[in-house]
Amino acid sequence: MLLWGLLGPGAAVWGLLLLCLGGAVRASEITFELPDNAKQCFYEEIVQGTKCTLEFQVITGGHYDVDCRLEDPHGNALYREMKKQYDSFTFTASMNGTYKFCFSNEFSTFTHKTVYFDFQVGEDPPLFPSENRVTALTQMESACVSIHEALKSVIDYQTHFRLREAQGRSRAEDLNTRVAYWSIGEAIILLVVSIGQVFLLKSFFSDKRTTTTRVGS
Repeated sequence: MLLWGLLGPGAAVWGLLLLCLGGAVRASEITFELPDNAKQCFYEEIVQGTKCTLEFQVITGGHYDVDCRLEDPHGNALYREMKKQYDSFTFTASMNGTYKFCFSNEFSTFTHKTVYFDFQVGEDPPLFPSENRVTALTQMESACVSIHEALKSVIDYQTHFRLREAQGRSRAEDLNTRVAYWSIGEAIILLVVSIGQVFLLKSFFSDKRTTTTRVGS
């Protein structure tokens, strides 16, 4: 009531939409460091028949690849990929229990990785109870649903571009470090060659004293 009176009906629609977004699908979105020769696992309790989606991407480190494996409560592999830079996998839980997904960097001997993943469990609930009914939505409800879908697309695009920006920045910093080391190496080599040339030219123009030996009769 206060929101409507102070900010107007348009702001009230946004406020209602933001409140509805609070009851969205359960998801885990994490960015973590994965050291070399290391393996990191995560666990999620899932009810049978629930639709889930696992999406991951390597942001920094080495060739930007990692091993990923997803297992059901009995240890059966539902998804397994080796040295992937990014991927997305959707499945429906066949049983109740704790599902495990692991990221491995055991094939790398000295390079650590930064990995981002988004694990979504379930689907978005309807914004309004009337969405599941035969009756048509009101104009405001239809507008809220449209804005909600548009905002979800915006969030996905923002996440995608943030990851690309982080990956690009990491590549640029790595390239800058390599160029700096190469420049330092070239400067050292140039200095050594210059000093060597100076001593070489100096040896050409230096006076060479010769000694003579007299033989007496």
